[in-house]
Amino acid sequence: MNNAQMPDRQIPVSDELTTVSALSDTELNEKISEYSGYAVECSKIDTELYTKYEVKRGLRDISGKGVLAGLTEISEILSYVIEDGDLVPCDGKLFYRGIDVRDIVKGFVGEKRFGFEEVCFLLMFGHLPTTAELDSFKQVIASFISLPDEFLRDTIMSAPSRDMMNSLATSVLTLYTYDDRPEDISIPNVIRQCLSLIARFPSMMVYGFQSYAYYYKKQSLIIHAPRPDYSLAQNILYMLRPDSTFTSLEAMILDVALVLHAEHGGGNNSTFTNHVVTSSGTDTYSAMVASLCSLKGPRHGGANIKVVKMFDDMEQNISDWTDDDEIHAYIKKLLNKEAFDRSGLVYGMGHAVYSLSDPRALILRSFTDRLAEEKGSEKEYGLYKKVERIAPQVIGETRKIYKGVSANIDFYSGFLYRMLNLPEELYTPLFAAARLAGWSAHRIEELANNGKIIRPAYKSVAKNAPYVPLSER
Repeated sequence: MNNAQMPDRQIPVSDELTTVSALSDTELNEKISEYSGYAVECSKIDTELYTKYEVKRGLRDISGKGVLAGLTEISEILSYVIEDGDLVPCDGKLFYRGIDVRDIVKGFVGEKRFGFEEVCFLLMFGHLPTTAELDSFKQVIASFISLPDEFLRDTIMSAPSRDMMNSLATSVLTLYTYDDRPEDISIPNVIRQCLSLIARFPSMMVYGFQSYAYYYKKQSLIIHAPRPDYSLAQNILYMLRPDSTFTSLEAMILDVALVLHAEHGGGNNSTFTNHVVTSSGTDTYSAMVASLCSLKGPRHGGANIKVVKMFDDMEQNISDWTDDDEIHAYIKKLLNKEAFDRSGLVYGMGHAVYSLSDPRALILRSFTDRLAEEKGSEKEYGLYKKVERIAPQVIGETRKIYKGVSANIDFYSGFLYRMLNLPEELYTPLFAAARLAGWSAHRIEELANNGKIIRPAYKSVAKNAPYVPLSER
């Protein structure tokens, strides 16, 4: 009898099967441990099958080239050139809407103004704004900068979280309830929602940290309202610091960091997540929270924290920070899983796409010496420069390299944030505050092209098995 022929009547259920009782904590933990064994046993797949069926794990091939999953006009990453049909690694380049990010940074820094708002406009609307357009855009951001009435008290302060990314996800989802048109995915409404999130994110980020510091670290609770006349970078420092003071160099460097984190192609994990979730037709708040959850992962957004902690360990275990041989030996211990967290990784070195250089790292490095001098951190900066030079040599001696290895943006961003006296809990949220611009542009691009729901294929390699009645198991 198939499902269509089954009688439309209730089937009696044995009382014996429905009688249950709660377990003690000890019994519950034992059962979870037992289930874990089952889950691991049935979840592991023979690694040779990935080769057999030509599965591109991580959607990348062995050379690091990504599987083409879509088209975009928002940004481009250049890490190699084609010569005589071969891929030849080159110095990395990053383009926002076809414009080299190095030229963008050089442009606004040279004119002694902040650039993040300009980059938000460029990414979302496709062209560099005129003076009038930029001024108007800043007014729009200023109009959205305040959180809804009672939001701070009822959402952020009422349920402080030990994790700032989870706090932000909660805040973003809660903003859905304050929106009169949360489910409207027309482009004008999505633009309104995205701009409001970009404007409000610094406040949610800083207030989430202040709430955490007050409840869990027993620190004083100091709340500053954002200033509409300040840039987003200025407001972050203004709201975060008890005395609200900062130098022009500090604000400028934080602004540059936001610009460099704003966008990085459609294939990075959090942006691809945004495309996938947006393609389902869901609302803006849900799409952005999905990206936040992706970025929270230490393989994506938390690497700069690992870098600074690795250097903390290095500074404790290297007696002479200027000795190349001693640094070489420590890095070799890292690779051999004998130092720091014993992961076998040199954090901040290497990138999924870039080979010879990460242009964002080079730009940040050009500002690091100035801030190190202002903060009296020249000695530590010297160690960073030596590790950047020596690590690729050690990695090349120890492992087979399919492409070049160089410092990525995380190598210097954490050091910069530490010199800015920013709490480590906000390193990844700062990444998110910047990347909201890119996520917004990609969400709009996905909606504007009215693409299909993204649903890649997975091949089942499990064998068929018969159903066995409960009494016979």
